[in-house]
Amino acid sequence: MDRTQGQSEQHEQPTGGSAPAAPTAAATPAAAGPARVVSLTAGEFALTVNPVDGSEIEPLRPGTEPARPAKRDAAARAARAAAARPPVLPGSAVPARPLPAREEERERLVRLLGRGRSVRLTGPSGSGRSALLDAVADRCAGLAPDGVVRLSGYGHQQPGELLHALYATVYEAEQQRPGRAELLARVREIGAVVLLDDLELGGSALDELMRATPECAYLLAATPDTRAPSDDSHIEEVFLAGLGKADCLELLEAGVGRPLTDEETAWAGDLRFASEGLPLRFVQAAALLRQRDELNHTDEDDEEEEPGVFEERPRDAVHVPLPTLAEGAAPAELLASRVSESARAALRIACALGGELPHHAHLPALVGDTHADTAVAELLACGLLTPVGTRYRLAPGVARQLEEVGYGDTASEEARTAARHYAWWTGHASVVPARVAAEADAVLAALAGADVVAAVLLARTAAPAFAASLHWEAWERVLRSGAEAARKAGEVAEQAYFHHELGVLALCEERLDRARAELETSIGLRGALADKRGTVAGRRALALVVDRETAGAAVSPPLRLEAPAAPAAPEAVTVATPAAPAPKAAPGPKAAAPAASEAPTAKVAPVAPGARVAPVVPVSAEAVTRMTPVVPMTARSEAPTTLSEVFEDAFPLNPKPAPPAAPRPATAPAPAARGRRRLVLLAGAGALTVVALGTVVSLALSSSDTVPPAQEPAVSATPTVTESASTAVNSGNDPAPEPPVSAPPAETPEPGQSAAPTPGRSPARTPSRRPSPTPPKSPPATSVSPPPTTSAAPSPTPTQTAAPSPTTTTQTGTGTAVPPATDR
Repeated sequence: MDRTQGQSEQHEQPTGGSAPAAPTAAATPAAAGPARVVSLTAGEFALTVNPVDGSEIEPLRPGTEPARPAKRDAAARAARAAAARPPVLPGSAVPARPLPAREEERERLVRLLGRGRSVRLTGPSGSGRSALLDAVADRCAGLAPDGVVRLSGYGHQQPGELLHALYATVYEAEQQRPGRAELLARVREIGAVVLLDDLELGGSALDELMRATPECAYLLAATPDTRAPSDDSHIEEVFLAGLGKADCLELLEAGVGRPLTDEETAWAGDLRFASEGLPLRFVQAAALLRQRDELNHTDEDDEEEEPGVFEERPRDAVHVPLPTLAEGAAPAELLASRVSESARAALRIACALGGELPHHAHLPALVGDTHADTAVAELLACGLLTPVGTRYRLAPGVARQLEEVGYGDTASEEARTAARHYAWWTGHASVVPARVAAEADAVLAALAGADVVAAVLLARTAAPAFAASLHWEAWERVLRSGAEAARKAGEVAEQAYFHHELGVLALCEERLDRARAELETSIGLRGALADKRGTVAGRRALALVVDRETAGAAVSPPLRLEAPAAPAAPEAVTVATPAAPAPKAAPGPKAAAPAASEAPTAKVAPVAPGARVAPVVPVSAEAVTRMTPVVPMTARSEAPTTLSEVFEDAFPLNPKPAPPAAPRPATAPAPAARGRRRLVLLAGAGALTVVALGTVVSLALSSSDTVPPAQEPAVSATPTVTESASTAVNSGNDPAPEPPVSAPPAETPEPGQSAAPTPGRSPARTPSRRPSPTPPKSPPATSVSPPPTTSAAPSPTPTQTAAPSPTTTTQTGTGTAVPPATDR
């Protein structure tokens, strides 16, 4: 029974060899006996196939790596080849099929393989390709150092599984599945003649198989509809045509066991024309003639025989005519009608499983007849079955012919019965994983046609066996089918198990993205079920995925939270073109404070003290000069602790324009140049001092002249001026009255301007009534207190002087300032 379901059998023995424990009423999976646990080596991992909680994977421990495998000798290869043949069938011996006349093709194939050339043998289904491969294998036994290797390409669309099968055939590596790198390194050393039957891959996939094994000569048997190899593969092409008329008659006589009559000879000629001389059609035609002879058997033919009581042969003479030409071209219906009932039941099972016939040991349980195992030999003698590797399946075209006459009507019921039977069989402790792997195609076919409940049970028991047998292509297929069936059936626990196994399989095959997705899905499902043991196993596997991703991907350096230290001795490593010399500052208001756009193109950053600076040699405009790039850093008393402080050091929010620097002299500075530099520094310091003093004085004057905000607001105030005898009253917005003849006209501020001083400037004095050649402009309007009014005292023309600083002040002339008038 299924070991994972907590059921026990009395004849099952524990793996330790001790006596079986007595079953109790409350049987648990642990009390029912130890589960079938298999330890494998998969590349760089140690894999433990656990059918209860899921497979466990971990890296190989130091010292436990498997040794380099050795190649099998001739005796071991012969024993393995004998085990790879189809099993001996019970019942009457099946007559050996005569080899068609293929002497010319056989000699050509042996000659090409002896030269180390690879050949593609192309022929339609039923042309005798497998029989020709058997004949070639006997002639090529001593050509290669590793002998002849027989492989089956049925169902393989990628070269990976074929390479693993070749590796397992040549090397003695039990319970080991190498990684891709090791696999390619080992199969490159194989020198053998590989006979690959039922090839299904071509193009780039076939090229990859050929490149991986350069020391092997291949004989590839394929049908014409198989994808052709690429033009660069250099594979010889041999086409296998139909037989001639004489060869067809010889094959038919050998199958019947007697000479043909004239009527049968004419019928055989018409059949050859209709079937294009395919040998399979004449094997089936020989079976039709044998059945006809048995039905036409009379009492005179067996005078010495006593017919038994239970003999089914009729006593009356019944003449059965020759089959028609249509029945000879499609003989499956007629042949199936003349076989036993057990054979017909086996045909129904094969139709339900997509043409796959279960092993003859399973037929008694599936059919319900204890002698149903003899049906395989009966069907094989009729030409309705053909060998494929170690198993049998329906011959080409037979399944379609049987389904047309009603053999596929009970397909769903037959598939459900087969799925439940295989679920019991694959979970039985006495069944070794290699035996399950040999029945993989029938198990997968039963899984595809069963209902969701039977499919979940079958996938749950068959998956660990496929994993332990190293048949990982079947393992992946059964896991995907089981996950889909569990989703439809609502079995969350089983669905989590299938996703966990898919993640482990993807990790073993280095598909890290797929492994992460499957494991995260499994962990989420098991977390919802509160399955602690399964969650721990999934998290361990996911940790390995993270480690493999970290080791395989380039990791970017982490962001440093401390300010980078300045280099001790920076070297000139940056190449830059020399900038044009900075123009001399012209005297004037804007000479001391250039704008940011007027800054020199090339700036010389300060160099750390004690650093070596290479002397600069004057070069032309097209030459290059090596400069030392120095990143400006903001000195901090303590290291930054947040990311914002780190980015503030590298990218300040309000960058200040760097002061203009004089071009670097070509030679060492002379003493006179150092003196001039001191004078420039002293002049700049004096200018800054004057600016600071002017700012202080202007702030003091403005604070003493302003009116408190409680008495007069500081927004858009109109000053009131009290004139003397010679001055008229004038407001800030009204036009001035007409002055007397002796007095000059009063100056009115421009519209939209205010007489309030700007921040950072000293308050401008009210100009005198005397006309000046350059009337000063009123400062821009700001929200400050109104300036005081002054009397019309004569004053010279005011002169503005700009200080080299963002703060600009305006100085008045040399005239005497009159104190402001106070409102009475």
